Amino acid sequence: MGQVKTYNAKEVTIACGSHLVTGLADDSFVSMESGGDGITYKYGCDGEIARAVSPNNTLLIKVTLLQTSDSNSFFQKQHNIDMSPGGDGTFPIMVKDMRGGLLAQADQAWVTKPATRVRGKESNNNEWEIQTGEATMEE
Repeated sequence: MGQVKTYNAKEVTIACGSHLVTGLADDSFVSMESGGDGITYKYGCDGEIARAVSPNNTLLIKVTLLQTSDSNSFFQKQHNIDMSPGGDGTFPIMVKDMRGGLLAQADQAWVTKPATRVRGKESNNNEWEIQTGEATMEE
């Protein structure tokens, strides 16, 4: 007999330093993609296989927020600090599913560029790209 498991989007937490991200988008609101190539291989003409493990353990994390989210200001401020002379707008980041455990964590992360701003008849979403240094990702 299969086990019943429940997912609740309200129990996914995104923490950037001491800032708790709020105002998450109405559908998909976070994605995490490995910066490295994982494990690649070459297949030789004689059938020998050579594998190479990428040393790149960085992540690209995309956070999608409602247009009205206060976290838009946080991410813009961090980017502005990074762009200022001598600025260091880096922050630790953690994405955690309270029902499913740690999803991703890095001691250093930064906003790569400001989110594209769209205005129209309805409210829109803003997608922020956050690059990490060395990171861990679990399921």
